[in-house]
Amino acid sequence: MSNENSSGIGFFQKYLSLWVALCMVVGVLMGRFMPAIPAFLNKFEYAKISIPMAVLIWVMIYPMMMKVDFKSLKNIRSNPKGLYVTWITNWLIKPFTMYFISAFFFYVVFRNFITPDLAKEYLAGAILLGAAPCTAMVFVWSTLTKGNPAYTVVQVATNDLIILVAFIPIVKFLLGVSDVSVPWETLILSVVLFVVIPLAGGILTRLHVVKKNGLEYFENEFLSKFDNATIIGLLLTLVLIFAFQSEVILNNPLHIVLIAVPLTIQTFLIFFIAYFACKTLKLQYNIAAPAGMIGASNFFELAVAVAIALFGPTSPAALATTVGVLTEVPTMLFLVKIANNTKHWFPKPNK
Repeated sequence: MSNENSSGIGFFQKYLSLWVALCMVVGVLMGRFMPAIPAFLNKFEYAKISIPMAVLIWVMIYPMMMKVDFKSLKNIRSNPKGLYVTWITNWLIKPFTMYFISAFFFYVVFRNFITPDLAKEYLAGAILLGAAPCTAMVFVWSTLTKGNPAYTVVQVATNDLIILVAFIPIVKFLLGVSDVSVPWETLILSVVLFVVIPLAGGILTRLHVVKKNGLEYFENEFLSKFDNATIIGLLLTLVLIFAFQSEVILNNPLHIVLIAVPLTIQTFLIFFIAYFACKTLKLQYNIAAPAGMIGASNFFELAVAVAIALFGPTSPAALATTVGVLTEVPTMLFLVKIANNTKHWFPKPNK
């Protein structure tokens, strides 16, 4: 990556896959040699939701939700085509291609390596990833592709609102098709806990701080105070997941690679669907690139949280969502490179 690109992404974000791999090593070693720690933490749960995990996920998601500016929604009408591409790709295409691609690989291509029961749970984890389009890291991908920042904010804000309505029925339907029974109450509770509450908290915090100290202070100083909290929350969550998953990983290390294959294929497919749709509609590059990125990347924090709530931290479904974190950054950085090398496909912006 060039220096110009590197300036748009932090050191931690750039090497996220390395940190995830290190978390996997630490977590697996903890689960293998200090099993009392995950066993103790597992005792703290309410309605099948791990309280330590819930706290860590709030620490991770809440700062992201503060970045979403719902005042940007008034700009929807100015150039709606890019939003239509984003909405159609994320909600009418992405969850279903994730289902079909993952089912094909887990049940057909890898049937000699994965038992039908494991395939079902890995598919459930993939479905959770596919039904949750990115709302946080997309700001990073947009910056790296020199996307229109104001437009990206509108794309993210509208997706956050759609998640509140569409995530539960899509997940319920696709899990049902996959023969996985999930109570409505658990799904609803998960979305309330991990989307509604942090989103409401983020909105209220944003309004309060902007009113008191101004938008410039909020964006340039206040948000940066939470960078370390997000990083620590993510790393500790991953260490715990891998600690809970240590036995599965030690017995089936190849499964990490097998899960990564359909997730990576899906990422490329969704990016190009949105990207070529924008090219067909003759949209400018600074709208097309973020439109491709927001669908290709996942709101993996939500997927991990819901997988833990529905299936437990030791479940194969939770492992599948965590592999999504492992594969996302290198894949997305490669797509950033593709986007930056194909700017000439799009009309030049009006001066």
